[in-house]
Amino acid sequence: MSAPAPLRLAVCGASGRTGARVAALAAQDARFRLVARVNRAGAAAFERRPPACDAVVDFTAPAAAVRFARACARAHVAFVTGTTGLSPAQDAALTAAAGRIPVFRAPNFSRGVAVLALLAEEAARRLAGWDAALVETHHAGKRDAPSGTALRLARAAREGGANASIFSLRVGGVIGDHALTFAGRDERVELVHRAESRDLFARGALDAALWTAGRAPGLYGMNDLLERP
Repeated sequence: MSAPAPLRLAVCGASGRTGARVAALAAQDARFRLVARVNRAGAAAFERRPPACDAVVDFTAPAAAVRFARACARAHVAFVTGTTGLSPAQDAALTAAAGRIPVFRAPNFSRGVAVLALLAEEAARRLAGWDAALVETHHAGKRDAPSGTALRLARAAREGGANASIFSLRVGGVIGDHALTFAGRDERVELVHRAESRDLFARGALDAALWTAGRAPGLYGMNDLLERP
């Protein structure tokens, strides 16, 4: 039996921290054929006519992510985005694109963080009445605060019944640390995730691209990938 054809991939935001790693890892991986590295200079051309590909991975800025998603919807190309900080209107635009193509959206492509969100909801449910707080730390250059991951974890705790305050730190070159604490009388429970390499997110985005390409239109996320590997 012959091996499946490589997935034709374009990376938007290929000159950014995470996008550059996605492109570099894809170029070294036989499962992919990297057909385009899109940066600001090539954004307009991409919007007019995306390259012939099976999936696009996007790590850009909110307005750009929406424009690229719309371009992919017109071209019927799967869209995977890790861009955070979108407004409600921009969220709605991604949802609209998902009516035409598969859109995979995740504030964090770590399987560990996805499981942490499930644990956060369960802990909040079983520790009713306890105080909850989340401390998230990222590098000094990260623009959005709280991070998309912090908001995701806080939402998971809220769905379990806890209102978790978020405290954001932007220092040095920290890739991403998240610590969710539940405090009761005379005891604490701490749920912690620490990212040790940006490649973690790049590999997760590539896994998401393989998973998403060829699926029915819809809005997908990490829980879908965990449940249907």
